[in-house]
Amino acid sequence: MSKAMRQMPGTPGKRERRTGEARSGSCLDEAAPPPRTRNDTGPGLLEAVLARENLLRALKQVRANKGAAGVDGLDIDQTASMLRTDWSVIRDSLLKGTYQPQPVRRVMIPKPGGGERELGIPTVLDRLIQQALLQVLQPILDPTFSEHSYGFRPGRRAHDAVLAAQSFVQSGRRVVVDVDLEKFFDRVDHDILIDRLRRKVPDPGVIRLVRAFLNADIVDGDAVIKRTRGTPQGGPLSPLLANVLLDEVDKELERRGHAFCRYADDSNVYVRSRRAGERVMALLRRLYGRLHLTVNETKSAVASVFGRRFLGYAFWVAPGRVVKRRVADKAIKAFKTRIRELTPRVTGRSLTAVTARLCSFVLGWKAYFRLAQTPKVWRELDEWMRHRLRAIQLKHWKRGRTILRELIAMGAKPNVAQKVAGNSRCWWRNSGMLLNSVLTIKWADQLGMPRLA
Repeated sequence: MSKAMRQMPGTPGKRERRTGEARSGSCLDEAAPPPRTRNDTGPGLLEAVLARENLLRALKQVRANKGAAGVDGLDIDQTASMLRTDWSVIRDSLLKGTYQPQPVRRVMIPKPGGGERELGIPTVLDRLIQQALLQVLQPILDPTFSEHSYGFRPGRRAHDAVLAAQSFVQSGRRVVVDVDLEKFFDRVDHDILIDRLRRKVPDPGVIRLVRAFLNADIVDGDAVIKRTRGTPQGGPLSPLLANVLLDEVDKELERRGHAFCRYADDSNVYVRSRRAGERVMALLRRLYGRLHLTVNETKSAVASVFGRRFLGYAFWVAPGRVVKRRVADKAIKAFKTRIRELTPRVTGRSLTAVTARLCSFVLGWKAYFRLAQTPKVWRELDEWMRHRLRAIQLKHWKRGRTILRELIAMGAKPNVAQKVAGNSRCWWRNSGMLLNSVLTIKWADQLGMPRLA
Protein backbone atom coordinates (compact mmCIF):
# COMPACT_ATOMS: atom_id res chain seq x y z
CA MET A 1 0.00 0.00 0.00
CA SER A 2 1.39 3.42 -0.97
CA LYS A 3 2.41 6.08 1.53
CA ALA A 4 -0.49 8.31 0.45
CA MET A 5 -2.97 5.50 1.09
CA ARG A 6 -1.45 4.68 4.48
CA GLN A 7 -1.76 8.33 5.46
CA MET A 8 -5.38 8.64 4.30
CA PRO A 9 -7.58 9.97 7.10
CA GLY A 10 -9.94 7.31 8.31
CA THR A 11 -7.09 5.04 9.36
CA PRO A 12 -6.96 5.53 13.18
CA GLY A 13 -3.67 6.43 14.81
CA LYS A 14 -2.24 4.59 17.82
CA ARG A 15 -3.99 6.83 20.37
CA GLU A 16 -7.32 6.51 18.56
CA ARG A 17 -7.03 2.74 18.50
CA ARG A 18 -6.64 2.76 22.27
CA THR A 19 -9.43 5.23 22.99
CA GLY A 20 -11.78 4.34 20.17
CA GLU A 21 -12.17 8.04 19.32
CA ALA A 22 -12.59 8.94 15.63
CA ARG A 23 -11.04 12.06 14.20
CA SER A 24 -13.43 14.64 12.79
CA GLY A 25 -13.33 15.20 9.03
CA SER A 26 -11.35 12.01 8.45
CA CYS A 27 -11.12 10.57 4.93
CA LEU A 28 -12.80 7.25 4.08
CA ASP A 29 -13.98 7.01 7.69
CA GLU A 30 -17.29 5.26 8.27
CA ALA A 31 -17.21 5.39 12.06
CA ALA A 32 -19.52 8.41 12.23
CA PRO A 33 -22.17 8.33 9.47
CA PRO A 34 -24.17 11.50 8.89
CA PRO A 35 -27.59 11.90 10.49
CA ARG A 36 -30.44 10.09 8.70
CA THR A 37 -32.54 12.30 6.46
CA ARG A 38 -35.70 11.71 4.52
CA ASN A 39 -33.66 11.01 1.38
CA ASP A 40 -31.41 8.39 2.98
CA THR A 41 -31.99 4.80 1.88
CA GLY A 42 -30.69 3.33 5.13
CA PRO A 43 -28.27 0.42 5.25
CA GLY A 44 -27.78 -1.08 1.80
CA LEU A 45 -25.52 -1.23 -1.21
CA LEU A 46 -24.51 2.42 -1.03
CA GLU A 47 -23.13 1.89 2.46
CA ALA A 48 -21.17 -1.09 1.13
CA VAL A 49 -19.83 1.12 -1.67
CA LEU A 50 -18.65 3.70 0.85
CA ALA A 51 -17.14 1.19 3.26
CA ARG A 52 -13.56 2.11 4.10
CA GLU A 53 -11.98 -1.14 2.90
CA ASN A 54 -13.86 -0.97 -0.40
CA LEU A 55 -12.75 2.63 -0.96
CA LEU A 56 -9.13 1.87 -0.15
CA ARG A 57 -9.21 -0.99 -2.65
CA ALA A 58 -10.76 1.34 -5.22
CA LEU A 59 -8.09 3.97 -4.57
CA LYS A 60 -5.39 1.38 -5.11
CA GLN A 61 -6.94 0.37 -8.44
CA VAL A 62 -7.35 3.96 -9.64
CA ARG A 63 -3.70 4.58 -8.78
CA ALA A 64 -2.64 1.45 -10.69
CA ASN A 65 -4.59 2.58 -13.78
CA LYS A 66 -2.44 5.76 -13.95
CA GLY A 67 -5.13 7.82 -15.64
CA ALA A 68 -4.91 11.52 -16.47
CA ALA A 69 -6.39 14.28 -14.35
CA GLY A 70 -9.93 15.47 -15.04
CA VAL A 71 -11.32 18.98 -15.37
CA ASP A 72 -10.22 19.90 -11.84
CA GLY A 73 -6.57 19.27 -12.74
CA LEU A 74 -5.97 17.09 -9.66
CA ASP A 75 -3.88 13.94 -10.03
CA ILE A 76 -4.18 10.92 -7.73
CA ASP A 77 -1.85 12.28 -5.01
CA GLN A 78 -3.49 15.70 -5.02
CA THR A 79 -6.92 14.07 -4.80
CA ALA A 80 -5.79 11.90 -1.88
CA SER A 81 -4.55 15.04 -0.12
CA MET A 82 -7.87 16.81 -0.73
CA LEU A 83 -9.80 13.86 0.67
CA ARG A 84 -8.03 14.17 4.02
CA THR A 85 -10.04 17.29 4.75
CA ASP A 86 -13.13 16.99 2.51
CA TRP A 87 -14.11 13.31 2.66
CA SER A 88 -16.72 13.61 5.42
CA VAL A 89 -18.62 16.25 3.43
CA ILE A 90 -18.37 14.20 0.22
CA ARG A 91 -19.55 11.04 1.99
CA ASP A 92 -22.48 12.93 3.51
CA SER A 93 -23.61 14.19 0.08
CA LEU A 94 -23.27 10.68 -1.39
CA LEU A 95 -25.51 9.18 1.28
CA LYS A 96 -28.08 11.98 1.00
CA GLY A 97 -28.19 11.71 -2.79
CA THR A 98 -27.04 15.29 -3.34
CA TYR A 99 -23.57 14.50 -4.74
CA GLN A 100 -22.96 16.07 -8.15
CA PRO A 101 -20.12 14.58 -10.23
CA GLN A 102 -17.87 17.10 -11.91
CA PRO A 103 -18.00 17.44 -15.71
CA VAL A 104 -16.16 14.87 -17.83
CA ARG A 105 -13.25 16.04 -19.98
CA ARG A 106 -13.71 15.00 -23.61
CA VAL A 107 -10.75 13.54 -25.49
CA MET A 108 -10.96 12.34 -29.10
CA ILE A 109 -8.75 9.35 -29.97
CA PRO A 110 -8.02 8.53 -33.65
CA LYS A 111 -9.16 5.05 -34.77
CA PRO A 112 -6.73 2.88 -36.79
CA GLY A 113 -9.24 2.60 -39.64
CA GLY A 114 -10.11 6.29 -39.68
CA GLY A 115 -12.50 8.40 -37.66
CA GLU A 116 -12.30 9.16 -33.96
CA ARG A 117 -13.43 7.55 -30.72
CA GLU A 118 -14.69 9.73 -27.89
CA LEU A 119 -13.24 9.21 -24.44
CA GLY A 120 -14.60 10.88 -21.35
CA ILE A 121 -12.07 11.47 -18.57
CA PRO A 122 -13.79 11.93 -15.17
CA THR A 123 -11.93 13.53 -12.31
CA VAL A 124 -9.86 11.22 -10.11
CA LEU A 125 -12.45 11.62 -7.31
CA ASP A 126 -15.28 10.53 -9.61
CA ARG A 127 -13.20 7.64 -10.92
CA LEU A 128 -12.60 6.58 -7.32
CA ILE A 129 -16.33 6.58 -6.55
CA GLN A 130 -17.14 4.79 -9.83
CA GLN A 131 -14.51 2.15 -9.08
CA ALA A 132 -15.97 1.66 -5.59
CA LEU A 133 -19.42 1.24 -7.19
CA LEU A 134 -18.03 -1.23 -9.71
CA GLN A 135 -16.47 -3.39 -6.99
CA VAL A 136 -19.84 -3.76 -5.25
CA LEU A 137 -22.08 -4.05 -8.32
CA GLN A 138 -19.98 -6.40 -10.43
CA PRO A 139 -20.26 -9.44 -8.09
CA ILE A 140 -24.04 -8.92 -8.09
CA LEU A 141 -24.53 -8.31 -11.82
CA ASP A 142 -21.89 -10.48 -13.46
CA PRO A 143 -23.46 -13.88 -12.58
CA THR A 144 -26.69 -12.73 -14.29
CA PHE A 145 -24.98 -12.10 -17.65
CA SER A 146 -24.99 -14.52 -20.57
CA GLU A 147 -22.24 -17.12 -20.86
CA HIS A 148 -21.73 -15.85 -24.42
CA SER A 149 -20.68 -12.38 -23.17
CA TYR A 150 -16.91 -12.00 -22.75
CA GLY A 151 -16.10 -8.29 -22.58
CA PHE A 152 -15.02 -6.59 -19.34
CA ARG A 153 -15.92 -9.51 -17.10
CA PRO A 154 -13.78 -11.07 -14.35
CA GLY A 155 -12.09 -14.26 -15.50
CA ARG A 156 -13.03 -13.68 -19.16
CA ARG A 157 -11.09 -12.10 -21.98
CA ALA A 158 -11.01 -11.61 -25.73
CA HIS A 159 -9.09 -14.87 -26.24
CA ASP A 160 -12.00 -16.83 -24.73
CA ALA A 161 -14.39 -15.21 -27.23
CA VAL A 162 -12.09 -16.03 -30.17
CA LEU A 163 -11.78 -19.68 -29.09
CA ALA A 164 -15.56 -19.97 -28.67
CA ALA A 165 -16.08 -18.47 -32.14
CA GLN A 166 -13.59 -20.95 -33.61
CA SER A 167 -15.49 -23.86 -32.06
CA PHE A 168 -18.75 -22.64 -33.62
CA VAL A 169 -17.12 -22.38 -37.05
CA GLN A 170 -15.51 -25.81 -36.67
CA SER A 171 -18.98 -27.26 -35.89
CA GLY A 172 -20.15 -26.26 -39.36
CA ARG A 173 -21.53 -22.75 -38.82
CA ARG A 174 -19.70 -21.10 -41.70
CA VAL A 175 -21.93 -18.01 -42.03
CA VAL A 176 -21.58 -15.14 -39.56
CA VAL A 177 -24.00 -12.36 -38.70
CA ASP A 178 -21.46 -9.66 -37.91
CA VAL A 179 -23.18 -6.73 -36.17
CA ASP A 180 -21.56 -3.36 -35.52
CA LEU A 181 -23.48 -0.81 -33.45
CA GLU A 182 -23.20 2.79 -34.57
CA LYS A 183 -21.42 4.87 -31.90
CA PHE A 184 -22.78 2.62 -29.16
CA PHE A 185 -21.20 4.28 -26.12
CA ASP A 186 -22.25 7.73 -27.38
CA ARG A 187 -25.91 6.75 -27.91
CA VAL A 188 -26.91 4.76 -24.85
CA ASP A 189 -30.39 5.83 -23.76
CA HIS A 190 -30.20 6.80 -20.07
CA ASP A 191 -33.82 5.98 -19.22
CA ILE A 192 -33.66 2.52 -20.77
CA LEU A 193 -30.32 1.77 -19.12
CA ILE A 194 -31.54 2.89 -15.69
CA ASP A 195 -34.70 0.82 -16.11
CA ARG A 196 -32.65 -2.33 -16.88
CA LEU A 197 -30.28 -1.60 -13.99
CA ARG A 198 -33.14 -1.04 -11.55
CA ARG A 199 -34.52 -4.50 -12.40
CA LYS A 200 -31.25 -6.06 -11.24
CA VAL A 201 -30.26 -3.61 -8.47
CA PRO A 202 -33.36 -2.18 -6.74
CA ASP A 203 -31.38 0.16 -4.47
CA PRO A 204 -32.55 3.81 -4.85
CA GLY A 205 -29.29 5.27 -3.54
CA VAL A 206 -27.15 3.37 -6.05
CA ILE A 207 -29.55 4.08 -8.94
CA ARG A 208 -29.54 7.79 -8.08
CA LEU A 209 -25.75 7.89 -8.03
CA VAL A 210 -25.39 6.01 -11.33
CA ARG A 211 -27.81 8.40 -13.01
CA ALA A 212 -25.83 11.35 -11.64
CA PHE A 213 -22.70 9.98 -13.33
CA LEU A 214 -24.61 9.41 -16.59
CA ASN A 215 -25.90 13.01 -16.55
CA ALA A 216 -22.50 14.62 -15.84
CA ASP A 217 -21.74 17.45 -18.25
CA ILE A 218 -19.01 17.19 -20.89
CA VAL A 219 -16.24 19.77 -21.19
CA ASP A 220 -14.80 20.15 -24.69
CA GLY A 221 -12.25 22.95 -24.71
CA ASP A 222 -14.07 25.99 -23.36
CA ALA A 223 -17.53 24.59 -24.09
CA VAL A 224 -19.70 22.82 -21.51
CA ILE A 225 -22.14 20.36 -23.11
CA LYS A 226 -25.23 18.96 -21.40
CA ARG A 227 -25.43 15.20 -21.79
CA THR A 228 -28.79 13.51 -22.32
CA ARG A 229 -27.55 10.17 -23.62
CA GLY A 230 -24.39 8.10 -23.88
CA THR A 231 -21.86 6.77 -21.42
CA PRO A 232 -18.45 7.82 -22.82
CA GLN A 233 -15.62 5.35 -22.47
CA GLY A 234 -13.07 6.33 -19.86
CA GLY A 235 -14.92 5.81 -16.57
CA PRO A 236 -14.71 2.50 -14.68
CA LEU A 237 -18.50 2.02 -14.75
CA SER A 238 -19.09 2.32 -18.52
CA PRO A 239 -18.20 -1.29 -19.50
CA LEU A 240 -20.40 -2.77 -16.76
CA LEU A 241 -23.33 -0.56 -17.75
CA ALA A 242 -22.87 -1.61 -21.39
CA ASN A 243 -23.18 -5.25 -20.36
CA VAL A 244 -26.32 -4.46 -18.34
CA LEU A 245 -27.96 -2.89 -21.38
CA LEU A 246 -26.91 -5.48 -23.98
CA ASP A 247 -27.66 -8.49 -21.78
CA GLU A 248 -31.29 -8.26 -22.89
CA VAL A 249 -30.25 -9.04 -26.48
CA ASP A 250 -27.97 -11.85 -25.31
CA LYS A 251 -30.80 -13.49 -23.38
CA GLU A 252 -33.13 -13.41 -26.38
CA LEU A 253 -30.47 -15.00 -28.60
CA GLU A 254 -29.89 -17.63 -25.91
CA ARG A 255 -33.63 -18.33 -25.68
CA ARG A 256 -33.71 -19.00 -29.41
CA GLY A 257 -30.69 -21.33 -29.19
CA HIS A 258 -28.26 -19.28 -31.28
CA ALA A 259 -24.47 -19.74 -31.19
CA PHE A 260 -22.92 -16.32 -30.65
CA CYS A 261 -20.08 -14.38 -29.02
CA ARG A 262 -20.26 -10.82 -27.75
CA TYR A 263 -17.39 -8.66 -26.57
CA ALA A 264 -18.73 -5.26 -25.42
CA ASP A 265 -20.65 -3.93 -28.46
CA ASP A 266 -18.94 -6.33 -30.91
CA SER A 267 -21.27 -9.28 -31.54
CA ASN A 268 -21.08 -12.23 -33.94
CA VAL A 269 -23.80 -14.85 -34.43
CA TYR A 270 -22.81 -18.07 -36.24
CA VAL A 271 -25.35 -19.90 -38.41
CA ARG A 272 -25.35 -22.61 -41.08
CA SER A 273 -26.89 -20.75 -44.00
CA ARG A 274 -27.17 -17.26 -45.42
CA ARG A 275 -30.94 -17.43 -45.23
CA ALA A 276 -30.80 -18.16 -41.50
CA GLY A 277 -28.31 -15.32 -41.16
CA GLU A 278 -30.70 -12.83 -42.75
CA ARG A 279 -33.43 -13.86 -40.29
CA VAL A 280 -31.04 -13.35 -37.36
CA MET A 281 -29.97 -9.95 -38.70
CA ALA A 282 -33.62 -8.86 -38.89
CA LEU A 283 -34.13 -10.07 -35.32
CA LEU A 284 -31.10 -8.13 -34.09
CA ARG A 285 -32.29 -4.94 -35.76
CA ARG A 286 -35.58 -5.26 -33.86
CA LEU A 287 -33.91 -6.08 -30.53
CA TYR A 288 -31.43 -3.22 -30.76
CA GLY A 289 -34.22 -0.91 -31.94
CA ARG A 290 -36.08 -1.53 -28.68
CA LEU A 291 -33.00 -0.24 -26.88
CA HIS A 292 -32.83 2.82 -29.19
CA LEU A 293 -29.56 1.56 -30.66
CA THR A 294 -28.72 1.64 -34.36
CA VAL A 295 -27.02 -1.08 -36.40
CA ASN A 296 -24.24 0.32 -38.59
CA GLU A 297 -25.35 -1.08 -41.95
CA THR A 298 -22.03 -0.20 -43.62
CA LYS A 299 -19.93 -2.31 -41.26
CA SER A 300 -22.48 -5.05 -40.48
CA ALA A 301 -23.05 -8.01 -42.79
CA VAL A 302 -24.25 -11.57 -43.23
CA ALA A 303 -21.27 -13.23 -44.90
CA SER A 304 -18.88 -16.17 -44.99
CA VAL A 305 -16.98 -16.37 -41.72
CA PHE A 306 -13.70 -16.62 -43.65
CA GLY A 307 -14.10 -13.12 -45.05
CA ARG A 308 -14.74 -11.41 -41.71
CA ARG A 309 -12.68 -10.63 -38.63
CA PHE A 310 -13.51 -10.82 -34.92
CA LEU A 311 -11.48 -9.00 -32.25
CA GLY A 312 -8.52 -8.72 -34.61
CA TYR A 313 -8.54 -12.42 -35.56
CA ALA A 314 -9.75 -14.24 -38.66
CA PHE A 315 -10.18 -17.93 -39.50
CA TRP A 316 -8.82 -20.18 -42.24
CA VAL A 317 -9.19 -23.84 -43.17
CA ALA A 318 -6.12 -26.05 -42.88
CA PRO A 319 -5.76 -29.49 -44.53
CA GLY A 320 -8.22 -31.94 -43.07
CA ARG A 321 -10.93 -29.22 -42.92
CA VAL A 322 -9.57 -28.01 -39.59
CA VAL A 323 -10.49 -24.39 -38.79
CA LYS A 324 -7.52 -22.41 -37.51
CA ARG A 325 -6.87 -18.90 -36.26
CA ARG A 326 -4.83 -16.16 -37.89
CA VAL A 327 -4.26 -12.44 -37.45
CA ALA A 328 -6.69 -10.45 -39.59
CA ASP A 329 -5.20 -8.59 -42.55
CA LYS A 330 -6.22 -5.22 -41.09
CA ALA A 331 -4.37 -5.99 -37.85
CA ILE A 332 -1.23 -6.99 -39.80
CA LYS A 333 -1.41 -3.74 -41.75
CA ALA A 334 -1.80 -1.72 -38.55
CA PHE A 335 1.16 -3.60 -37.02
CA LYS A 336 3.42 -2.73 -39.97
CA THR A 337 2.31 0.90 -39.90
CA ARG A 338 3.23 1.17 -36.24
CA ILE A 339 6.60 -0.56 -36.77
CA ARG A 340 7.43 1.93 -39.54
CA GLU A 341 6.60 4.78 -37.15
CA LEU A 342 8.93 3.31 -34.52
CA THR A 343 11.82 2.60 -36.93
CA PRO A 344 12.35 5.66 -39.14
CA ARG A 345 15.77 5.72 -40.77
CA VAL A 346 15.98 9.48 -40.16
CA THR A 347 16.29 9.53 -36.38
CA GLY A 348 18.67 10.82 -33.75
CA ARG A 349 18.20 7.74 -31.57
CA SER A 350 20.71 4.98 -31.17
CA LEU A 351 19.84 1.51 -32.45
CA THR A 352 19.54 0.32 -28.85
CA ALA A 353 17.01 3.07 -28.10
CA VAL A 354 15.01 2.22 -31.24
CA THR A 355 14.95 -1.44 -30.23
CA ALA A 356 13.79 -0.55 -26.72
CA ARG A 357 10.83 1.37 -28.17
CA LEU A 358 10.02 -1.56 -30.42
CA CYS A 359 10.21 -4.05 -27.59
CA SER A 360 7.24 -2.87 -25.53
CA PHE A 361 4.96 -2.63 -28.57
CA VAL A 362 5.98 -5.95 -30.12
CA LEU A 363 5.71 -7.87 -26.85
CA GLY A 364 2.23 -6.46 -26.19
CA TRP A 365 1.10 -7.25 -29.74
CA LYS A 366 2.53 -10.75 -29.51
CA ALA A 367 0.76 -11.39 -26.20
CA TYR A 368 -2.61 -10.47 -27.70
CA PHE A 369 -2.16 -12.39 -30.96
CA ARG A 370 -0.43 -15.42 -29.50
CA LEU A 371 -3.44 -17.59 -30.44
CA ALA A 372 -2.64 -17.22 -34.15
CA GLN A 373 -1.76 -20.56 -35.77
CA THR A 374 0.43 -19.14 -38.55
CA PRO A 375 4.14 -19.62 -37.73
CA LYS A 376 5.15 -18.70 -41.29
CA VAL A 377 3.59 -15.23 -40.90
CA TRP A 378 5.51 -14.70 -37.64
CA ARG A 379 8.81 -15.65 -39.32
CA GLU A 380 8.15 -13.26 -42.21
CA LEU A 381 7.34 -10.40 -39.84
CA ASP A 382 10.47 -11.14 -37.79
CA GLU A 383 12.60 -11.02 -40.96
CA TRP A 384 10.96 -7.77 -42.04
CA MET A 385 11.63 -6.10 -38.67
CA ARG A 386 15.28 -7.22 -38.67
CA HIS A 387 15.57 -5.88 -42.22
CA ARG A 388 14.46 -2.46 -40.95
CA LEU A 389 16.97 -2.57 -38.09
CA ARG A 390 19.81 -3.39 -40.50
CA ALA A 391 18.79 -0.43 -42.69
CA ILE A 392 18.96 1.87 -39.65
CA GLN A 393 22.40 0.49 -38.77
CA LEU A 394 23.72 1.21 -42.28
CA LYS A 395 22.23 4.70 -42.15
CA HIS A 396 24.08 5.33 -38.87
CA TRP A 397 27.37 4.21 -40.39
CA LYS A 398 26.72 6.46 -43.43
CA ARG A 399 30.02 6.34 -45.35
CA GLY A 400 31.20 3.37 -47.34
CA ARG A 401 34.56 3.45 -45.57
CA THR A 402 32.89 3.24 -42.17
CA ILE A 403 30.60 0.41 -43.35
CA LEU A 404 33.61 -1.53 -44.65
CA ARG A 405 35.54 -1.10 -41.39
CA GLU A 406 32.58 -1.99 -39.12
CA LEU A 407 31.55 -5.06 -41.13
CA ILE A 408 35.07 -6.48 -41.20
CA ALA A 409 35.35 -5.86 -37.46
CA MET A 410 32.17 -7.89 -37.04
CA GLY A 411 33.67 -10.81 -38.95
CA ALA A 412 32.30 -10.22 -42.46
CA LYS A 413 34.18 -11.64 -45.42
CA PRO A 414 36.10 -8.87 -47.22
CA ASN A 415 34.26 -9.40 -50.54
CA VAL A 416 30.87 -9.17 -48.79
CA ALA A 417 31.92 -6.06 -46.85
CA GLN A 418 33.21 -4.41 -50.05
CA LYS A 419 29.99 -5.09 -51.97
CA VAL A 420 27.84 -3.62 -49.20
CA ALA A 421 30.15 -0.62 -48.75
CA GLY A 422 30.22 -0.03 -52.50
CA ASN A 423 26.45 0.63 -52.43
CA SER A 424 26.44 2.56 -49.18
CA ARG A 425 23.43 4.72 -50.09
CA CYS A 426 21.10 1.84 -50.95
CA TRP A 427 20.01 1.32 -47.35
CA TRP A 428 17.04 -0.97 -47.92
CA ARG A 429 18.54 -3.13 -50.68
CA ASN A 430 21.80 -3.49 -48.79
CA SER A 431 19.92 -4.50 -45.64
CA GLY A 432 18.80 -7.75 -47.21
CA MET A 433 20.71 -10.50 -48.95
CA LEU A 434 24.47 -10.08 -48.27
CA LEU A 435 24.12 -8.25 -44.96
CA ASN A 436 22.12 -11.15 -43.49
CA SER A 437 25.31 -13.15 -43.11
CA VAL A 438 26.84 -10.46 -40.87
CA LEU A 439 23.98 -8.71 -39.06
CA THR A 440 22.34 -12.00 -38.19
CA ILE A 441 19.44 -13.09 -35.99
CA LYS A 442 21.92 -13.33 -33.13
CA TRP A 443 22.88 -9.69 -33.71
CA ALA A 444 19.22 -8.66 -33.40
CA ASP A 445 18.83 -10.81 -30.29
CA GLN A 446 21.80 -9.07 -28.68
CA LEU A 447 20.14 -5.70 -29.35
CA GLY A 448 17.13 -6.96 -27.39
CA MET A 449 14.80 -7.31 -30.38
CA PRO A 450 11.96 -9.71 -29.40
CA ARG A 451 10.88 -12.44 -31.80
CA LEU A 452 7.30 -13.16 -32.82
CA ALA A 453 8.11 -16.69 -34.02
